Amino acid sequence: MRQNCMRKLPLEDIIGCKKHGGQLQRSLGAFELTMMGIGVIIGSGIFVITGVAAAEHAGPGLVLSFILAGIACGCAALCYAELASSMPASGGAYTFAYVGLGEIFGWFIGWCLTLEYVVAMAAVAVGWSAYAGNILSLLGIHIPKYLMAAPSGGGVVNLPAVIIISIMALLQLKGTRKSAMLNNLLVFVKLMVIFVFIVLVARHVDPSNYRPFLPFGWEGVFSGAAVVFFAYLGFDAISNSAEEVKNPQKNMPVGIMASLLIATVLYIIITLMLTGVVKYSAYAGVAAPVAFALNEVGIRWGSALVSVGAVAGLSTGVLVMLGSESRLIYSMSRDGMLPASFSRVSRNGVPDKAVVFVWGLGCILAGMLPIEMIAELCNIGTLWAFFIVSVTVMVLRKKRPEMKRGFMVPAVPFTPVVAMLLCSFLAIQLDVLTWRAFCGWTAAGLMIYFCYGCRHSRLRSKLQRKKVPKLRRKKVH
Repeated sequence: MRQNCMRKLPLEDIIGCKKHGGQLQRSLGAFELTMMGIGVIIGSGIFVITGVAAAEHAGPGLVLSFILAGIACGCAALCYAELASSMPASGGAYTFAYVGLGEIFGWFIGWCLTLEYVVAMAAVAVGWSAYAGNILSLLGIHIPKYLMAAPSGGGVVNLPAVIIISIMALLQLKGTRKSAMLNNLLVFVKLMVIFVFIVLVARHVDPSNYRPFLPFGWEGVFSGAAVVFFAYLGFDAISNSAEEVKNPQKNMPVGIMASLLIATVLYIIITLMLTGVVKYSAYAGVAAPVAFALNEVGIRWGSALVSVGAVAGLSTGVLVMLGSESRLIYSMSRDGMLPASFSRVSRNGVPDKAVVFVWGLGCILAGMLPIEMIAELCNIGTLWAFFIVSVTVMVLRKKRPEMKRGFMVPAVPFTPVVAMLLCSFLAIQLDVLTWRAFCGWTAAGLMIYFCYGCRHSRLRSKLQRKKVPKLRRKKVH
């Protein structure tokens, strides 16, 4: 059993050969990848998390928290960039771990990322619903409460959340190129809103608000980093699209690193603006700090501006998460870990059955369940993915030094070890209940693997076919 669990997917099986179930179309360049990364990283976090984190954790020193979290993500991103350039196949961290560490590690990461993508997509859709409802109310259109909340919140179904997931699923079914064009447009709108905010409040910055710079000390900076780290979640989703990228050896590293760098710079600037315009303590309990800051400087239409930016930002989050999870399911199905129907590709070059499955699951979660109770689970799944991807880089450097790499992580093993240590540090900041729930999720995943995935693994069938001729030759002699 141990030997079966540790079998590794041969690199040649994912590079340069036609896959079972069909090929995805290569239509994405470095620009589309960068916009995809910005679209998923800069979401509700920039409109929600910055104010609360400044008030309760780090004050103006939240800038240092973003830098620390950015370093952790940056080290992990370098590891993703190397592996994505050397293994340009769909599946991201799941495929990397399957090739470098073994089948059970690949399954574990795939299971962790399923938790991240589906739960995050549903949570983002619920946030989109709230902001869309705000815009509609400003226009005089009021949606009944029972259509804006899940049953646990006193409603029947969160209809806007279901609608946005459905729209993004339809766009995914139209093809990667068309969904990427919409993502580019929405990211442009979101960035314009952010730039307008910076221009409007820059002249109202009062340097005295930056004193004291570290009101909670360095401990506050560290706890703030654990909080704002989750604003970076999603850049790893880019690696799931490697099989749809033109010249992935060059474009994957550019897309991953450029999107993370741009997002980090914007987060730092926004934090400086927010804590410079209003004293950090004023953001305590404020759910919309950007709108709050605009109102404080006399710009009363700030709420509408922020809602437009948030709707655009959250829309891209739903789109990218849905696409990433469907590609992950496609890859796991193609390897025999999930039913084969999920690996079939439509005439538009997308895994349509996988998209439909993710759409259905997302609609159930977003429309019927209290997402706020389980949303933090996606964070712990991501940290585990970052950790194991970092380990994979070091293992492959030692065991497969001949592997062609379009990009190489500098200072190995220092950089991957730093990523592992920082991810571990941030993981232990999570609530005990989150760890317990994650253990339950992992146990369920292992049951599925041993009952289905391990038995139906295409790699297992391939290895068994190789053994049959040898046995027959012995009988002949």
